[in-house]
Amino acid sequence: MAGADGDDSLYPIAVLIDELRNEDVQLRLNSIKKLSTIALALGVERTRTELLPFLTDTIYDEDEVLLALAEQLGSFTTLVGGPEFVHCLLPPLESLATVEETVVRDKAVESLRKISHEHSPVDLEAHFVPLVKRLASGDWFTSRTSACGLFSVCYPRVSSTVKAEIRQHFRNLCSDDTPMVRRAAASKLGEFAKVLELEYVKNDIIPLFTNLASDEQDSVRLLAVEACVSIAQLLPEEDLEALVMPTLRQATEDKSWRVRYMVADKFSELQKAVGPEITKNDLVPAFQNLLKDCEAEVRAAGAHKVKEFCENLPADGREAIIMNHILPYVKELVSDTNQHVKSALASVIMGLSTILGKDNTIEHLLPLFLAQLKDEQCPEVRLNIISNLDCVNEVIGIRQLSQSLLPAIVELAEDTKWRVRLAIIEYMPLLAGQLGVEFFDEKLNSLCMAWLVDHVYAIREAATNNLMKLVEKFGAEWAQNTIVPKVLAMANDPNYLHRMTTLFCVNALSETCGKDITTKLMLPIVLKMAADQVANVRFNVAKSLQKIGPVLDSTTLQSDVKPVLQKLGQDEDMDVKYFAQEALTVLALA
Repeated sequence: MAGADGDDSLYPIAVLIDELRNEDVQLRLNSIKKLSTIALALGVERTRTELLPFLTDTIYDEDEVLLALAEQLGSFTTLVGGPEFVHCLLPPLESLATVEETVVRDKAVESLRKISHEHSPVDLEAHFVPLVKRLASGDWFTSRTSACGLFSVCYPRVSSTVKAEIRQHFRNLCSDDTPMVRRAAASKLGEFAKVLELEYVKNDIIPLFTNLASDEQDSVRLLAVEACVSIAQLLPEEDLEALVMPTLRQATEDKSWRVRYMVADKFSELQKAVGPEITKNDLVPAFQNLLKDCEAEVRAAGAHKVKEFCENLPADGREAIIMNHILPYVKELVSDTNQHVKSALASVIMGLSTILGKDNTIEHLLPLFLAQLKDEQCPEVRLNIISNLDCVNEVIGIRQLSQSLLPAIVELAEDTKWRVRLAIIEYMPLLAGQLGVEFFDEKLNSLCMAWLVDHVYAIREAATNNLMKLVEKFGAEWAQNTIVPKVLAMANDPNYLHRMTTLFCVNALSETCGKDITTKLMLPIVLKMAADQVANVRFNVAKSLQKIGPVLDSTTLQSDVKPVLQKLGQDEDMDVKYFAQEALTVLALA
């Protein structure tokens, strides 16, 4: 792109300058995206002396242009001459880290974090740390929020005096007047704690954590809860009680539901971080409170964690804790007024059966599962229960399951609302896989056949797909003995819609059942239906022959299928003619 002689070598930068000053945003954006090409053409020296100063001076543009620039600069190290010159990238990124648009600032911080690793320790102290300090003491809150994300990347690689300064700056930002800055500091508190020496975690981070967790803004307090997980992991267990637990207890009873929600959302991580003793004494009562919180969002977040919380309880007293302290609250949630809470619980409650064992499941959990299966308001609750039946089946066995839950499933399968029926059909292959073939034939087969003649087309269509999935599960021989005879019997049904269902089933089953069953059992019935009184049935015969053609061998196609399609091609009905001719063409019989 650039020639060796004087004027030519100015060409790329001239074009870039023109494009960057162009009124069309798209052109400016394109030229920023081509920056690396231009830098290559200019060479490392001119990139440092001309391109970067130019970019630093032109930072007053549309946000998407600035975003692209912030991203590009993160991978510019080699283009400025490698790690020893990487500090040249700091001025434009520093400017980008102070703009008003959050997305641009975040991308600039991401690029700064990326290139911080390419600085030598000396350069880090000479160039990068001063930048962080300037941002941290900037007049605008934008620069101070950006600084929060940069402390942890430079702290491990600087001298102890500089470390002390960095800690001081971080402390200042944690008590900044602007909530946005305190929020940024709180969100980076855990990350910063991880790179600090243990004594400073105790002496510096804990007081900051305590203050942020009692900030007047709930958006700051809830971020402190997130940091709590990281901090608890860093401290030895004997310090947790004094240093972390008072603040955590306070958060579980915070007046803002958002903070309590965050506690519920992070509960399993907190539980692992604080260890078994504190869990037993402190977290169990806290969890009870979350499960009976006055806000539905908090109860739902807690309900999601029920199984995980119970799994992570210390093994020696687990069953007693669950039965006495957790299950009574879970029972309340089954009949909660809010459907999100019930749905969240239904997605995990089945997992309790493996923790509590057979007798407890039969006595205490089955009644809850039944209540959830019969939940009228919320189909999601029922589906969550059905889709997790396998883990209960493992614990209590198929007989027990069939006596208790199956009647409820059959009831749903015959529900007056077609969407409920549809949902059950979609779970049938899953159920069949969990319950096994004998049980399926005995209890559920007749249901699956009944759906084929449902008065709603969506149900008939889903029932057809369901048969195909069942045959994939149970095999062609099962299909030949159990399904195919019943499907083909419908070809003589007085209702033409049911006769058409036979054809749809043949389409779905031919490939799974294979050549023999299709040729011997299904094809004769389809050919016979070509003489049906109803045109809709006849053109569907043509479509079916086209669909099953690839499964049949060429002799059958020539001797049996071709004459029937040719006859349909002369039909008085336009559609029948059209589909018959299409089938002849596709099957190469024309």
